[in-house]
Amino acid sequence: MSNESGSRATRHNKPTGTKKKKPQKKKKTFGSVFLKILLGFVFAGCLLFLGGVGLFWSYASNAPELDEKRLESANSSKLFAQNGEVFQEIGTEKRETITATEIPKLLEDAIVSVEDRRFYQHIGVDPIRIVGSALSNAKTGGIQGGSTLTQQLIKLSFFSTAASDQTLKRKAQEAWMAVQLEKEKSKQEILTYYINKVYMSNGLYGMQTASKAFYDKTLDELTLAETALIAGLPNAPSYFDPYANPENAKERRDIVLFTMKDNGKITDKEYQEAINTPIDAGLKKLNSGSNTWKYYDNYIKEVIDEVERKTGVNVYTDGVEIHTNIDLEAQRRLYDIVNTDQYIAYPDGQMQVAATLIDTETGKVTAQIGGRNIEEGAMLGENLATNTRRDLGSTVKPITDYGPAFEFEKFSTAKTIVDEPYNYKGTNIPVMNWDNRYMGTMTLRQALVESRNVPAAKLFEEVGADNVADFLGRLNIRYEVIEQANSISSNTSVQDGTKYGISSLKLAAAYAAFANGGTYYEPQYVNKIVFEDGSEEVEAFKTTGKKAMEETTAYMITDILKGVITSGTGSNAMINGLYQAGKTGTSNYSKEDIARINSPYTVVPDSSFAGYTKAYSLAVWTGYKDQKTPIVGDNTSIASDVYRELMQFVSASVVNSDWEMPKGLSRIGNELYFEGQYVKPVAPSKPKETTTKTSSTESSTTVESTQSSESSTSSSQSTEKPVVPPVESSSEAPIVPPTTPPTVPPTSSSVVPPVEEIPPVEETPPTT
Repeated sequence: MSNESGSRATRHNKPTGTKKKKPQKKKKTFGSVFLKILLGFVFAGCLLFLGGVGLFWSYASNAPELDEKRLESANSSKLFAQNGEVFQEIGTEKRETITATEIPKLLEDAIVSVEDRRFYQHIGVDPIRIVGSALSNAKTGGIQGGSTLTQQLIKLSFFSTAASDQTLKRKAQEAWMAVQLEKEKSKQEILTYYINKVYMSNGLYGMQTASKAFYDKTLDELTLAETALIAGLPNAPSYFDPYANPENAKERRDIVLFTMKDNGKITDKEYQEAINTPIDAGLKKLNSGSNTWKYYDNYIKEVIDEVERKTGVNVYTDGVEIHTNIDLEAQRRLYDIVNTDQYIAYPDGQMQVAATLIDTETGKVTAQIGGRNIEEGAMLGENLATNTRRDLGSTVKPITDYGPAFEFEKFSTAKTIVDEPYNYKGTNIPVMNWDNRYMGTMTLRQALVESRNVPAAKLFEEVGADNVADFLGRLNIRYEVIEQANSISSNTSVQDGTKYGISSLKLAAAYAAFANGGTYYEPQYVNKIVFEDGSEEVEAFKTTGKKAMEETTAYMITDILKGVITSGTGSNAMINGLYQAGKTGTSNYSKEDIARINSPYTVVPDSSFAGYTKAYSLAVWTGYKDQKTPIVGDNTSIASDVYRELMQFVSASVVNSDWEMPKGLSRIGNELYFEGQYVKPVAPSKPKETTTKTSSTESSTTVESTQSSESSTSSSQSTEKPVVPPVESSSEAPIVPPTTPPTVPPTSSSVVPPVEEIPPVEETPPTT
């Protein structure tokens, strides 16, 4: 048994050849894993915190030094003319300040309630406000700010408000400086700086200044509703301007009142009475306070818009130098031409004028005016020179019809086209000429010089709407949907601000491309801005020209438009000895409007003239703000009067030179052909007197006409007895009573009205 047991034991203890099992590792618990992750985050957080502190200190150490003069200054911006002269300063003359002891309790409660409720508790920055703003923005998707009043003061005094300057570095420096300021100044002193410094709209700085300008009261004399409006303005002065945006102003005022009630500063009864007060209650008429501002108001408006659009800089709060392209002498002369009777005899004080002068080689806007007899004291009012609501008439023909025809179809100026009864494509609506006549076969040159509507509409159809839109697009002119009626009119039912349609600004820039040989430059009012630290912003205002058309196209249009002034509808713009080209344009009334006006003379709602030399392009519109008030009789020539007076003035100081014909064109007689295009007519083998006349007549109907055939056509037309236009005809009619037959060539151009307003043809007029 023992042996058996031993053998069993031996067998039991004997290695069997299998590997020994390794001891099992302890399983990691969730708690230990979580602890390690947490420690990792803490470690990373510490590193980030230390890195953040180091970065913050690096930024803060480079912050500007606190300067009491900058805390007190009005942050005015200086506007420089092209000759380096300061012609306007925004913010210096319009500021009245108060002391810390003069702050009304009501105003203090309003500002603190709406801007910084914890103003008297924080040390310059408010972590609670910052976290609250961050949570609110995350929840609502808004952009509520976390800046304290002290930080706002620092930003206004030492930094730009441009969006591009809202950097982490700037924020860090702003916070650091706010803390330092709180150590040096009392809360009342900081509040006083803020009240005296903030921009309040309409070129006004400081709440006391705004109080006197708006209500003719000091701050301590204001009612609760008036105080709330004043306190709420600095948040967005232009947007909450009670004069320009009364609805926005009321909304902001009522928010201020609500925060005051919520903060326990006013009762519910006071709140209800104040919010029911009309926003314009007590408002006084504003005065610009500058005798020279009126010369530049429209120009300054565009300067401010361009600076903000291209850089985000706030002209009113950032204290920058703005170098503009204005020619002071030209601007002042334009103002005097438009606003005095020294140069032009205006029919009344209500007629309006809009004009834009552009340097053809750069696109710089050197002078502009957007209204006439503007109310005294008005600031940054409507600029009619940039709006696209009115009709520029036949001034569109070179850019909409003839330019595209030469560019895409390579027509010669001698190509003939028939002025005959013709309907807009796909309709039974006729295209009418100013005299309700048709002149038969004529060259493209003659058709444009005499501003015939039918040939223009035909060219539009032949070139095609897509090509026309392409050509106009290169000149930054667009219509939401371009129609054949736009061949002779800039009317469009959709403007989308100024995106669609044509203004004097857009037209002057487009014509400048003809003047310089085919290059389009975006119009620009500003060439650079200089910040308080001496740095400059130039790149944002650089403009490089883009090729808009072939040089041959530009020259052909110019060659024809020279004839518009020397022998066509634009003769009133003639300036002896000056090489220039131009085009007239007028719009129409409907038959119903003409019947309502009931005048024996020609009446139109709009009259325009656009022209150019090699140096300048100038577009002028005239009319009344109420479109139903007509321009009567020979007052349609006032647009070309304005053009002539200003162009003569500015051209006296530049070289007067003619355009040179570019390669690729040939001149045969008076007409221009693309090289290789002209085919010399074959003379008859046995010419006879009768056949010569027949040949001359027939040659006027060939596709490429010679100068002699054009002369023959003109001669035959000159024997036709003029037909008296009916009263309802468009404005290209001569300015004479309808009982007197016209005896001279027309002096203005015409545009047919919108399609539905075109008068039907009762009977076919005579043709030549």
